[in-house]
Amino acid sequence: MQIDELRDSLAAMAAEKGLDRPARILLTAAECAPLAKTGGLADVVGTLPKYLNALGMDARVMVPYHSVIKAKYGEQVEYLFSFTVSMGWRTKFVGVNRLTLDGVCIWLIENEEYFGGPIYLPDREGEQYAFFTRAVLESLFRLDFIPDVIHCNDWHTGMLPLLLKTQYINSPLGQTRTLLTIHNIAYQGLCNFDFVQDYLGIQEGSLGLMERYGMASFLKAGCVMADRVNTVSPSYAREICTWEYGEGLDPVLSLRGDVGGIVNGIDRAVWDPASDPKIPANFTADDREGKIACKAALMEETGLEVALDRPLIGMVTRLVEQKGLELVMAAMDELLWQNDCAFVLLGNGNRKYEGWLKGLEERHPGRACAWIGYDDDLSHHIYAGCDFFLMPSRFEPCGISQLIAMAYGTLPIVRETGGLRDTVQPYNQYTGEGTGFSFARMDGMDFADAVRRALAAYSNPDAMNGLIHQAMAVDYSCDNWAYEYGQLYLSML
Repeated sequence: MQIDELRDSLAAMAAEKGLDRPARILLTAAECAPLAKTGGLADVVGTLPKYLNALGMDARVMVPYHSVIKAKYGEQVEYLFSFTVSMGWRTKFVGVNRLTLDGVCIWLIENEEYFGGPIYLPDREGEQYAFFTRAVLESLFRLDFIPDVIHCNDWHTGMLPLLLKTQYINSPLGQTRTLLTIHNIAYQGLCNFDFVQDYLGIQEGSLGLMERYGMASFLKAGCVMADRVNTVSPSYAREICTWEYGEGLDPVLSLRGDVGGIVNGIDRAVWDPASDPKIPANFTADDREGKIACKAALMEETGLEVALDRPLIGMVTRLVEQKGLELVMAAMDELLWQNDCAFVLLGNGNRKYEGWLKGLEERHPGRACAWIGYDDDLSHHIYAGCDFFLMPSRFEPCGISQLIAMAYGTLPIVRETGGLRDTVQPYNQYTGEGTGFSFARMDGMDFADAVRRALAAYSNPDAMNGLIHQAMAVDYSCDNWAYEYGQLYLSML
């Protein structure tokens, strides 16, 4: 459907619910792109509200006023007011500021003790986001904005549904519904019971709702008390209800029986090869001359031999175990020795992986580049200039990179897990169908076989042309993504 049809459909659904005004949605999280970002969570919080508003909703954002935001956007931020909250026997300052970005109202919660340093304070994350949760709820009264739905994201705001239903049930927020989106169930926000009793005033009778490993879990509190729980792909929603992927919360989620998944969208205002100002040359599915120019520029930029007939494999990733780096370590040397291909990676993280990748670069001069760190422009160059994109993840709740890669005609090579399974159709050499290549097991040989199948397809121009057209035609636009969330919000009212 076109955006006008999507908007009309949500308006009709709101009318059925008795709403004579736009539905009020507050997205709250630890981070929000482009203000402050460490992962895909920030992309969701930073992008979704803009598209919800375009569909006729009143979506706003509340995040901490991190030092990195102050450094980049401080001159654009408007101070609104301040007050104090009691955190047990402590009195804490809360400043409320406003930034408008892309037409979206973003409220910034200020406190130098908690948000004047890194986004996540070492050894104090629980205290940091317990304070943020309380500040969110107390700020809403003073802002005169009572949301219909508060959209909580990951463990950092997981305690919010519990507080609403126990401490704010008789307040103006008593009818506000809560949605908890799990972006990565591995992070659960574990704290001592004494801390949550003292700092948040959680009553003893509620402690069992959040018990995990003998500690209090912010995420479990949200999984139990939120009105709805969802995640960022249908496959990951099923996976986290199993022992293998549920990280101990599978019994709770299975018992709920209503955990769903909505695949993330990509902002085509940012990620569109036809208009992207960050790439050397623009291109479309029907005219890919610009992609050849992007490949040449990328090879030159990263110190690779400029050989345009050589397949180029790329990765943009955090260097952590989740991302399947063990498989890359097991197979990439052999793949480069036995096949005429090249490899470029952008990322940082675990020192073990960083060191191995720099060694790979030394063992394959002109054929391998490991760019340790993060560079936004280079990430665009890799998506645009590579032929294939690796994502051999152990688990992947949704994944944005494979969606971006397909939009740029760079065919993903993925493990069949979570959102990767939902978004990448494996190549069928008999029918020509597919948008990428996949493998099932966490096994170096299976991973290498998937790469070899991709390299074999590269030698068949007709096959590659069909795959690229099919990949670039896939629609993971934010309009449809926001529409699905709009339907979910309204179904909760």
